[in-house]
Amino acid sequence: MPLHYCPQCGTKLQPGFKFCPCCGGKLPSLLDLPESTNTEVSEVPDAVCELSTQVGLMSAAPVLTQDITLTDASGDPSSSSSSPPASSSALTRSSIRSRRRSAVRKTCSVSTPPKPATNKDQNAVPWNRKLKASPEAKDEEEQKKVFLPSPQTPPSGKAKRMKRASAVEPVQEGLELCDQSGKKWRLGKLLSQMDVELTYEVQQIGVRSSSNESKHIMRLGAKDGQLFNEQNCLQRAAKPAVVEKWMKKLGLDFLGIPSCVGFGLHETYRFLVFPDMGCTLQSVLDTQKQSLSEREVLQLALRLLDALEFIHENEYVHADIHAGNIYISTQGHSQVFLSGFGHAFRFCPGGKHVEYREGGRTPHQGNLNFISVDSHKGTGPSRRSDLQSLGFCLLLWMTGSLPWSPATQSGSAVSAQKERYMSDIPGLMSYCFKKRKVSSALQSYLSQVMSLHYTEKPDYSALKQDLNKSLQDLGGTLRDALICR
Repeated sequence: MPLHYCPQCGTKLQPGFKFCPCCGGKLPSLLDLPESTNTEVSEVPDAVCELSTQVGLMSAAPVLTQDITLTDASGDPSSSSSSPPASSSALTRSSIRSRRRSAVRKTCSVSTPPKPATNKDQNAVPWNRKLKASPEAKDEEEQKKVFLPSPQTPPSGKAKRMKRASAVEPVQEGLELCDQSGKKWRLGKLLSQMDVELTYEVQQIGVRSSSNESKHIMRLGAKDGQLFNEQNCLQRAAKPAVVEKWMKKLGLDFLGIPSCVGFGLHETYRFLVFPDMGCTLQSVLDTQKQSLSEREVLQLALRLLDALEFIHENEYVHADIHAGNIYISTQGHSQVFLSGFGHAFRFCPGGKHVEYREGGRTPHQGNLNFISVDSHKGTGPSRRSDLQSLGFCLLLWMTGSLPWSPATQSGSAVSAQKERYMSDIPGLMSYCFKKRKVSSALQSYLSQVMSLHYTEKPDYSALKQDLNKSLQDLGGTLRDALICR
């Protein structure tokens, strides 16, 4: 079979190419063949390359009728113009092929510079220079790009997960959205805005808004963003009937799991609708600009432990506990809701706990101040992760300080600080409380949760019993009015 090489740069070609994909030079056609049958030694390589290309372009033709005489270094010609017997013909063709290969190798060697462009072939350039190709050459290049792999390393799954979500743009107030059950909602005032989520007041169309029970909020984010994960978590683990059954089982008068009353899609957005849950704890902290009392912190801890125990029993962990994901309502007695399940993780699918594996998830995912060391390392968060995160939150709410600062430290540096203090709880308490009296209830809680193993089930009853006893010693109860008053 003939070889197919570019006469300018020596690149191997595919049958049917009209332009060289490497240098962009136009490949000659049969009409460009030299009429002379005797080729000089210096012109043999180009003649062979041209002939090889032309034979490749005319692969449909069984025989090339033009005669060629090749002259080797000794000056002995080899002609293919006659019709020898079969065995002699085979030997002749083998000799011609070997001489063609030798000639092409000589032409494409580093020591031989590429032939300069002529008037006949003005598009040909040296192989190491870029060429502004003609439209036909561009088409050939596009074909090559489609079928050849990219020289860049394809992104791994981990790199895809680390891709940052684009910011969500506010939508027009007064817009009407229809959820999947057919209920229509009208957007009201924008309550809060973050990079990946918006929160609006909404009114259900056709329902009077005189009572507090008719007030709702809508959280709106990217269609495939964190709200998608939150919707799956709430539909799987927090159905109203399951919540009601759990409350009866434990004799609870309240459980701070939000009830999603509507969800749907609007263009590139996903939205979830909830009954009004009051104000976020973060907004309260920003307003009063001071730390909470120990009694208020213990009240919050007990309510949040109830919610976490329920979520954990239904195979999920929250994985992003902080004041922005906690709502406080003062309707009736004080209510505390745990919201924001965008980073929720199913740690125990089918009753089997996931194995400890660092790097399995995106590291440092969540609020850097409060996520657990497991989350910093990219390990799937477990029950101990939520309880440790809650401990960091309680400590900040009560004292107003933590030894680490994400504003000035990287995620790895924050993780190293947390690991250091996990084995030195007295040192952590001393740093945060400084000259104030240390809370023995909080120190006991942190000591217990920091010693938990990855798959170990916490003793929720013992934790709540200790905190409740300390709350009573301070003269408080769960029914006392909380902040946001």
